[in-house]
Amino acid sequence: MIDFTLLNYKKLLIVLTQNKYSSIVFNEILSTTKGVFLRHDVDSLPLNSLRIAQMEHSHGFNGTYYFRIVSGSYDLKIMNKIAALGHKIGYHYEDVDLVSKECRVKNSELYKKYKNEYLEVLIDMAYESFCKNLEVFRRNFDIDTICMHGSPGSKYDNKIIWRKYSYKDLGIIGEPYFDINFNEFAYFTDTGRRWNGNKYNIRDKVNSKFIFDFKTTQDIIDNIDKLPYKLMFTIHPERWNDKPFPWIKEFVLQNINNFAKRGLLLLRKY
Repeated sequence: MIDFTLLNYKKLLIVLTQNKYSSIVFNEILSTTKGVFLRHDVDSLPLNSLRIAQMEHSHGFNGTYYFRIVSGSYDLKIMNKIAALGHKIGYHYEDVDLVSKECRVKNSELYKKYKNEYLEVLIDMAYESFCKNLEVFRRNFDIDTICMHGSPGSKYDNKIIWRKYSYKDLGIIGEPYFDINFNEFAYFTDTGRRWNGNKYNIRDKVNSKFIFDFKTTQDIIDNIDKLPYKLMFTIHPERWNDKPFPWIKEFVLQNINNFAKRGLLLLRKY
């Protein structure tokens, strides 16, 4: 069966509705008894996000759409349309990776100067970058949640900023990797363009007592009655297409990416 189509996503929304899962946003996570938090990482192709946002809206769901600051993701016109549908906008931050690239390429002297304490300097500079980029988002949206971008090609985890700084000092109420109890929420991510892509997954990982091995969206639909009352889905909208050419293109590119990420995981292991 062909998976990761908008038709399949619609079927998933319908079965969630039929099984009485309410749509929740971040500030409702603690108070909900049965609900689903729909997190969307807009890595690229923001128009795909709008299509999914429209579908969710038509089925009574509100999601949170985390946009990157880079041009391939940040599209103010589309972001405004998504927000107008009642969805939340968040910052999909990658400042450690952005600053690391800047230091090593354009400011190589900076790297040489601080080589022995480079990580500490990197965290400070990444925090400054984060604050600046957060302000860009807040010119147009009420940003109260953030979510790390995996940056699989980077040796640095973007979450290391929070070893030293606190996003809550900036009025951020939550970051999923820190502020969701995954022993209460079952977590499903389409990272790797599959629901059981752990061996291709570099950083989109959580510790949870809920362990499922669903490969396809239909597997989730067929086993909806076996799931706990609280769910979180991470959806990358660029992966979901109905038209043949975009679907095939994403299928091929993601398989190449999976191969590369698998190689990176093996290199870092040894």
